[in-house]
Amino acid sequence: MTLSSSRHSVGKTTTEGTEVFYGVDAVMRTVLQFLYQTDDKIDACVDYTRPSLAIDIVILKNAFLDAKKRGVKLRYATEITKDNISYCKQMMTMVDELRQLDGIKGNFYISETGYLAPATFHEAGKPAAQIIYSNVKEIIEHQKYVFETLWSKTIPAEQRIREIEDGTEAEFYEVITDNEKASQILVDMTKSTKREALIFLPNDKALVRIDRLGIIDYLVKASQNGANVKIISQLSEENTEIQKKISENAPNIIILDGNSSPYGMYIIDRKKFLRAELKRPGAEKFSDAIGLVVYSNRRMTVDSFESVFELLWKERMLVEELKKADRMQKEFISIAAHELKTPIQAILGMSSLLKYYPERTDQVVEVISRNAVRLQRLSANILDATRIESQTLKLEKERFNLRDLIPTIIEDYKEKIKDSANDRVELIYSDNLKNNNPIVVAADRERIIQVISNLLSNSIQFTSEGYISLNIVVDNNKEVIVTVRDTGTGINPEILPRLFSKFVTRSQKGTGLGLFISKSIIEAHGGRIWAESNVLDGQGTIFCFALPLEIKDSVGKGKGNRVIANE
Repeated sequence: MTLSSSRHSVGKTTTEGTEVFYGVDAVMRTVLQFLYQTDDKIDACVDYTRPSLAIDIVILKNAFLDAKKRGVKLRYATEITKDNISYCKQMMTMVDELRQLDGIKGNFYISETGYLAPATFHEAGKPAAQIIYSNVKEIIEHQKYVFETLWSKTIPAEQRIREIEDGTEAEFYEVITDNEKASQILVDMTKSTKREALIFLPNDKALVRIDRLGIIDYLVKASQNGANVKIISQLSEENTEIQKKISENAPNIIILDGNSSPYGMYIIDRKKFLRAELKRPGAEKFSDAIGLVVYSNRRMTVDSFESVFELLWKERMLVEELKKADRMQKEFISIAAHELKTPIQAILGMSSLLKYYPERTDQVVEVISRNAVRLQRLSANILDATRIESQTLKLEKERFNLRDLIPTIIEDYKEKIKDSANDRVELIYSDNLKNNNPIVVAADRERIIQVISNLLSNSIQFTSEGYISLNIVVDNNKEVIVTVRDTGTGINPEILPRLFSKFVTRSQKGTGLGLFISKSIIEAHGGRIWAESNVLDGQGTIFCFALPLEIKDSVGKGKGNRVIANE
């Protein structure tokens, strides 16, 4: 098809016109004439398949070499890939400058007198079957502008080749207006997650939209493979099912409740980020909901958005902690008021009875005394918890032999068991050490008594029959371990991980402070405390705490020996 009024040869003609040539032979003749007949400069912008053609087709390669030999300035922009990198290296010896241009699909050449555009083809390694040639001045000037615009976005070929060979990726910053393309990019990003995914969603509907894209499934899989996944999203009935899906399949994914926002943000492996404006908040599809999208892998840009996410994350964490603290405070006030009310009412009621039944003084006083002790214990626990929270809990440490302390506590509790409804429970003290050497610790004697008492009381409360045993061992001459084992009702697996937290209790009665206080006391001594199910007996619970053994100066010069009991 001829667009000009007359046919002409390529290159040196004064007649302006534009013409299309058909057939592989005609295309090759046109390209060769263009290369051989140009004396000044040639700018080429071609897709990733063209370097291989320029090298493999000998007559085309010779035409490039001839042009360079004649002093023609050759600038060549193409997409350098793993597949064509060897060809691009050879092309660098045949042109003056070769540069990398991402995603180029078209093909054209510009000289001072002509414009040449082989048709884009779909079969790699084959020359085009048609080509456009024009020497119309306006077309040439326009294409020069197009080339210079594209050339300004290129990077040196050496840089791109180095990136490919080193396994790195060229930096880019792309503004996307094609919403379907943005959707696919987001899917590809999350699908590639290896180490970390930071997701900030603009509203509760957004969690539903990205789930429909399959993104939640990719995040779940990434989390299961060890990736750290954090999501900030408004949580509501709109996305309850997705929250449940994540919780059941990837419990390590953390989701924090967020506020509405005009944009969403996605950062993957600290390498790439995508920021999408929210255009239609109620849209069902991701592509329908978003407006302008920014996509980049620039290090500084990714770091900046990651910093923004971390600030938002810390802010939401703080909000969650404040909510949790408020809930716990209200719960504590409710529990404490209920627990304190019981002994107070008993004391008040029994005090009134003294006026009317003086003959029952001993019985009434006993009830008053028992409830006063309970009230004292409750108030002491509340005070201890307050001191722990305010970090004002003080220890009065002294060196003492733990082997002398424990039997006294055991005898007291044996008497309590006899006087209680737990008379079918046997309290056993086991000291299986092979000698009578003292086990010396530097600790607050009363606080250690408090911890052991808490553990024994806890076991007595939940053991109606069987046994409760207390055992001490020395571990590696470094620490002493005290173990309380029972055959009681055991611990609900749901509360086991937070058993030593404040306000957590295994019963309907109690403030849930005993184990929290015990943990704080032991850790203040540099020790540790833990609990587990009693696997040996098939039921019940095991509580253990460890304290470091005291070092006694042997000659008063800083070096010392541990005072221990050998097993």
